[in-house]
Amino acid sequence: MVSDSHPTGQNIDWLLENLKKTVPGTRQVLLLSSDGLSKAHVDLGADDADRLAAIASGLNSLGRSFGHDRVLGNGGTVRQVIVELHNGILIVASAGHGAVLAVTADATTHTETLGYEMGMLIRAVQPFLATPARRPTTAPSSAGM
Repeated sequence: MVSDSHPTGQNIDWLLENLKKTVPGTRQVLLLSSDGLSKAHVDLGADDADRLAAIASGLNSLGRSFGHDRVLGNGGTVRQVIVELHNGILIVASAGHGAVLAVTADATTHTETLGYEMGMLIRAVQPFLATPARRPTTAPSSAGM
């Protein structure tokens, strides 16, 4: 298990690990910022975590676009996006302001149970999952121009 320190200074690895243990067949758990930066993960190497973060961020973004579409979606904010494959599933869920939770699991995993447990985790600790906005960088001043 590898994880970055969370902005609140609290280690949330145990929360992600507990989610993995709660639902049989869960493979990996990843907390990321909505712009695709890996924040904490379970059973992923750093490169795989970065790759999954990019995928999950893209899926979450597509879901947001659909939700805000006046004709097709008109449903508001994204709760979760599910990708079902022959040998596994990926669930991506909004996890607080600027945060996303992505979980992979075996194809035999009960999707509804996993989605429910993800939702329970998010509701219980949402303030700790939020990713604060980044501070804008200031351009160096051009003295004498």
